[in-house]
Amino acid sequence: MLPFLREYGFTQFASANYTQPDNKLNLRAIKFQDATGAYGTFTFYRRPGMQKEDIGQGAAFDGAHVLFWTGATLIDATFDHLGAMSAAELRELADDLPKIGGPSSVAPPLPKYLPTASLDPGSVRYTVGPVAYARSGGVLPPGIINFDRDAEAVMASYSTQNGDGALTLLMYPTPQIAINREQAIQALLKAGNSPEAAWPQPLVDSSSVSLLVRRSGPVIAITSGGFSVDEARKLLRSINYTADITWNHPEGYVSEASKTARLLLGIAYLTGILGSAAIILGLFFGGGRALIRRMRGKPISTLNDEDFISLKLK
Repeated sequence: MLPFLREYGFTQFASANYTQPDNKLNLRAIKFQDATGAYGTFTFYRRPGMQKEDIGQGAAFDGAHVLFWTGATLIDATFDHLGAMSAAELRELADDLPKIGGPSSVAPPLPKYLPTASLDPGSVRYTVGPVAYARSGGVLPPGIINFDRDAEAVMASYSTQNGDGALTLLMYPTPQIAINREQAIQALLKAGNSPEAAWPQPLVDSSSVSLLVRRSGPVIAITSGGFSVDEARKLLRSINYTADITWNHPEGYVSEASKTARLLLGIAYLTGILGSAAIILGLFFGGGRALIRRMRGKPISTLNDEDFISLKLK
């Protein structure tokens, strides 16, 4: 198994060949632990120039080669030639693939922070480990990112009027870890391309004015390449972490005040229900007992009963 596939959470692999009267198909399926692995590997294998296609949760094609992912599965399909029904057949295949639910079915949120203006969508690369990051053309040395702290990275190319460059986003579990890594990255960029720094080639080829860093919560943004300083700053200002994004709660983010209000309302509802039940039970048992006494010719109340117990011994 390739090392970068292990980083994405590889679990299973299968391949098959199919023959039709007018076409042939080679199909490879790679299954992962969750949608993060399938999406990340899709971006790793997607090559520049591939066009977007509407298959599964994301697809791209180049000639007779089609790549798409859905759920926790990545499909790599190669036809002899693309026909009118090729895309329709792959959509049917995507619908038949195993479905997953819960948080595992949700794609990683980090790529959504990439600004869309001037973005080359086919250049987006999402990684969760040093091997895939380095092979995807990562700008920073993998060691400074600290992937062993559950870091995520996404890289993308931008073409602007004032120069072309790349934007790298790093996300960490907590802002505290992000602060520590931001300081380390700032120190690396200030040190320059010294033997101790060991800059990767994309960093060496970048202009000094384009090498800027900004943090927003647990997200660190780094610009590189040939950006002008204004374009680099503009990109960085557009990265703002939203703390109330909660992907594993269908109702979305719930504040502490809302939770307290819901708790108090729940207590009030429960008190009302118990009080109503007590009144109904009191009427049922008390009224029933009074009705039985009336039918036996006794007063409804027991207040006039003599408090004397007779054994009736003879």
